[in-house]
Amino acid sequence: MISDLFAPEILLFLADGLLITLEIALFSIVLSLLLGIVLGVARFSGHRIFAPVAAVYVETVRNTPTLLFILGFRFMTNLPPVQAGIAAMTVFTSAIVAEIVRGGLNSIPQGQWEAGKSQGFSYVQILRHIVLPQALKNVIPPLVSQGTTVIKDTSFVWAVGIEELTGKGMIIMGKYGTTAQVFTLFAMIAATYFILNFALSSYARSLQRRLMLSNS
Repeated sequence: MISDLFAPEILLFLADGLLITLEIALFSIVLSLLLGIVLGVARFSGHRIFAPVAAVYVETVRNTPTLLFILGFRFMTNLPPVQAGIAAMTVFTSAIVAEIVRGGLNSIPQGQWEAGKSQGFSYVQILRHIVLPQALKNVIPPLVSQGTTVIKDTSFVWAVGIEELTGKGMIIMGKYGTTAQVFTLFAMIAATYFILNFALSSYARSLQRRLMLSNS
């Protein structure tokens, strides 16, 4: 019966998977943002060493399926399962974030650089205090969009046996396998992902409106 899926032990089992999903997503997003900013700045800088290294990383990683990184970190390293998932998601997402950041840097008018130089600022000072803050503010929407993608993509780690939300759902499905129960279980999992991503998107829109108002 469908009502069996709403038993406390089933809901707690799914909630445990949800916590693992959130752990993987949260750490992956934060680490990807930090690494992505470094890579995006390096590629934007045009430095004869850092720029090509960042370009090779970005182009190689973003043209490789996420699942291959998950399989690689899970079976070719000694990392525990969850940490392997975080590492794989971080490597892949940082390449995407790097391109978003680079796009944001390109959107800043050249006049901002010239204004900084006229005040005696160095390249790094202009980048840190003038250009990068504006660029990051401009790319909030695509960064949030990538964040929601990360949350959804955490379901891939189930392929290597990590029991996050989708993985827990698959385990439950082994016991409650009627058509109605399967559809209900899928609906519960999908609704959970939707609520998470909708809340994140709504917060980002609110944050961007506040930032725009503060600058007006």
